[in-house]
Amino acid sequence: MTADTGRPETDSPDRPAYEDNRSFLVGLARAFAGALIFSLPMLMTMEMWWIGFTMTPWRLALLLILLIPLLIGLSVVSGFKVNDSLRDDIADAFVAIAVAVVMSAVILGIFNVLTFDMPAREVIGKIALQSFPAAIGAMLARDQLGEKTPESTQRQESMTYGQELFLMGVGALFLGLNIAPTEEMILLSYMMDPWREIALLLLSLVLMHAFVYAVELPGGSKPSVGVGFWSLFLRFTVVGYVIVLAICLYLLWTFGRTDGTGLAEIISATVVLGFPSAIGAAAARLIL
Repeated sequence: MTADTGRPETDSPDRPAYEDNRSFLVGLARAFAGALIFSLPMLMTMEMWWIGFTMTPWRLALLLILLIPLLIGLSVVSGFKVNDSLRDDIADAFVAIAVAVVMSAVILGIFNVLTFDMPAREVIGKIALQSFPAAIGAMLARDQLGEKTPESTQRQESMTYGQELFLMGVGALFLGLNIAPTEEMILLSYMMDPWREIALLLLSLVLMHAFVYAVELPGGSKPSVGVGFWSLFLRFTVVGYVIVLAICLYLLWTFGRTDGTGLAEIISATVVLGFPSAIGAAAARLIL
């Protein structure tokens, strides 16, 4: 009891600070969990280990530079919490990067992918590349692993057209990043003839539209009353697929898959990679 009011000490002014610290630690734990969940397939993929070391340094640097505005955008759309200012969104982005770096270093060290006798460039490259998907997972962790708040639900339901397209791009980037470094993706593009590639392109469009609008999965977008099929198909599915292909082309270039390759082979690889990336884009509202 306090001497002047007779109220319990738990009502003291220090209680809000304690609650804030606890909330921060819980959010940090969720960020680590999200980083691990989102990046685990790539942490255990041999191609990602080697690409982190052999990748052209300036391409890796560009990828990490692009990560910062990507995380800030995710913080605005679906991040740790509903922030009051852009400064808070920027802070959340760098917290996500820090969590991703620590988590990637620890897990790669346990797997013996990182050792103390490795050159610094190899260590930095491997951690940096793995930190990209891990940071996305860390940023989304509170929204996916925590309790839904009225503010976060309202924010998701009131997304603008640009935010919808941005989230589709993130979904495409996340799923495409899992597959772009693998040899199987290049092998598939060589095995397929042009007619199969056209069929795969059409299937990608059909599945994108079906995932978001036709089957009405929980978390999917709800079309506005009076909006026709072709309007939705052109404004979201087709535009979204163009974004998907642009992201796939960038990933292929980043990982050196377009170096010394002809235009026909690049288009083929882009369409093949576009298939899982299109699914990621369509399911972005469900998985991100």
